[in-house]
Amino acid sequence: MNEVPDGRGRARDRFGARLRARFAGRVPARPRPGSAGRREHVALWALVTVSAALYAAYSLMRLRAFRTSSYDLVIFDQAVRSYSRFGAPVAMVKGVHNGFGPGFAILGDHFSPILALLAPLYWIHDGPGTLLAAQGVLFALAIVPIWRYSRRRAGAAGAFCAAGAYALSWPVAEALAFDFHEVAFVPLLSALMIERYDAGRRGHAAAAAAALLLVKEDMGLLLVGFGLFLLAVRDDHDGAEAHGGWLPGGDRRAGLAYIVCGLVTTWVCSRVVIAAFGGDNDYYWAYGSLGPDLPHAAVHALTHPWDVVTVLGRPPHKIGTMALLVLPLLFLPLFSPLTLAALPLLAERMLASRFGNWWEPHYHYNAFIVAVLVLASVDGAARLRARLGRRGRGRPPAALPAAALLTAAAVSVPFFAYVAARAVDDSRVQAPCLW
Repeated sequence: MNEVPDGRGRARDRFGARLRARFAGRVPARPRPGSAGRREHVALWALVTVSAALYAAYSLMRLRAFRTSSYDLVIFDQAVRSYSRFGAPVAMVKGVHNGFGPGFAILGDHFSPILALLAPLYWIHDGPGTLLAAQGVLFALAIVPIWRYSRRRAGAAGAFCAAGAYALSWPVAEALAFDFHEVAFVPLLSALMIERYDAGRRGHAAAAAAALLLVKEDMGLLLVGFGLFLLAVRDDHDGAEAHGGWLPGGDRRAGLAYIVCGLVTTWVCSRVVIAAFGGDNDYYWAYGSLGPDLPHAAVHALTHPWDVVTVLGRPPHKIGTMALLVLPLLFLPLFSPLTLAALPLLAERMLASRFGNWWEPHYHYNAFIVAVLVLASVDGAARLRARLGRRGRGRPPAALPAAALLTAAAVSVPFFAYVAARAVDDSRVQAPCLW
């Protein structure tokens, strides 16, 4: 009596027959499933690794050549060292310089408890070089969510071009050239928040948003901007009619939640937590041209909107910085509602009438929104392609706009920090550069 082969036996027979036929030349070889995806991920992590190595090398070369500052880097070095010894993040140089005393904890200056995550690295190497290397790695890790978001809109080639445009972007270069700051966490977390929400992983996006709130007291403004974006986009799955009320569901309900959470946490951290750690709530109030405090400034802005426009353009450096943020991105962020996510943080700086470094293209401030703007560029390009398709015109290749972004980023490299080394006297140390 012949036995009937089971499912596994039949599968083995089919595989064996196919294998014999392939070697006999009758069936072409079939690529292994997922091999292209594996190659893409290998290339992605190679890009991350190379970027992290170059970022860290550039920063450490500046440290070795005595080109780093003796203030901000020292503040963070002392604070993280205090964390590594299971103490409060005391930075003596900050406390003495600002009149708070030698035992001042930097949580009274900026609410950045996320810095405690770097403390274990000081158990390996106790020094500012550890912070600079960690910053390079954190900046490079933002490439991953940027690539994933871009992959869904522009294909693999376009995703690599967009990731390369971020890696070469001038805000990242300027941040690396200005020592270490808490901004190192922001491109990664902001890109994760946007990419995970776009992928339908709302819980992951909320976790990234919660982590952002631990970076700095004003990161709630980034959540407010993201909430405005969610309110602005059309929710095709969950409209107001589906809920039988005026309040929409889905994305717009989430947008309201992000806005409320962002506003509340920004106020609590700025007005309550910082004071609890011995700081001055009004130390960074820089909007005297609009009012002596937030209520007066808000009323003035609503009743005299032209004054707001005037402040945005005075001094003219502000206009130049805002133009530089979109020019290398080929103005593509202007075609995406995702740019709304960056506007509250940008307005916080551009409406200021003190602290001139806030509106300069130098320093680290523009790195807070660079990942958002790169993602908005990819989204803006996808929207333009879709609009051309609806009008019956031929669509350009999906990767073409991203390739243009990469080209523009590469062209802008000589004008910013990576090759900002200038010829100096032989008696001084030559500023290092990567090229």
